[in-house]
Parts: sequence; structure tokens; C-alpha cells
Amino acid sequence: MPFDHATADRRIRDSFARMQAMTTIGASVAAVREGEVDVVLPFSAVLTQQHGFVHAGIVATIVDTACGYAALTMMPADAAVLTTEFKLHLLSPAKGDRFIASGRVVRPGRKLMVCIGEVFAEDGNSRKQIALMTASMMVVETTTGLRD
Repeated sequence: MPFDHATADRRIRDSFARMQAMTTIGASVAAVREGEVDVVLPFSAVLTQQHGFVHAGIVATIVDTACGYAALTMMPADAAVLTTEFKLHLLSPAKGDRFIASGRVVRPGRKLMVCIGEVFAEDGNSRKQIALMTASMMVVETTTGLRD
């Protein structure tokens, strides 16, 4: 089935709007493409750890979300997504005005999708990669009661 950008975009944004965690931290969907999703998070002091950097758990949250939604763009309309595993490499402290998490599917499967996620910190005109994630996303049949 060919990719329908409008349908995928609406599906991702509707699902994202139901994620209270994203509302709580102030994240939003920046872009939806086939097999790729970008999530943006503005800096907020309430999300920092003891040294003033955005907490690693928050970084993990936005990039896991970007990867999950990237996978969902390639799943059947009646499927939902769940993370089964991820590994996060923290490359640099999360310091900046805003953070962009980009998730991308590298292997779409019928039951499992493998993704790569990258997080970049933007500060003024500079952009620096601060994290790299590999993740596995499970295709869940909606008969389980889950929805996307």
C-alpha cells in the first residue's frame, strides 16, 4: 500500500496528543514522513538534572517516541506500536535552547521494526548531536485493546 502522508500525519498527531507524558514535558511533533518522525522539545529548567542539563531520561523519552512513531508510519492502519528494546548512547550533555529527536526505521518487519534515533541540541545557530538510539518496535494487533 502506498504511503499516504496526510493520513499518516493525522494518525501520528492524534496519537501523540493522547500521550500525557509529551504534554507534561512540552514536546511536539515537528515532522512526519514515511518511516521517519521528528519530535521537538524546547528547553525547560524543570526537565534538568543537578548540573543543569536536560535529564537523560527526558532525552530517552523523546527519542523513543520519535522511533515509535516512525515505525507506526509503516504499520497497518489497524496496528499499534510498543517499544520492546532500546539502547541509548549519550554523546554529549543535553544543553541547548531546544532538542530535536529524529526517529527512522532501518528495517521494517511484519512483527518487529528496527529503528535508529538521533537527538540534536540546538543553541542559537549551532546544532550538535547529543544522543544516538537503536530501538526495536513491536507491531501490535489492535485486538489486544491497544490503539495507536
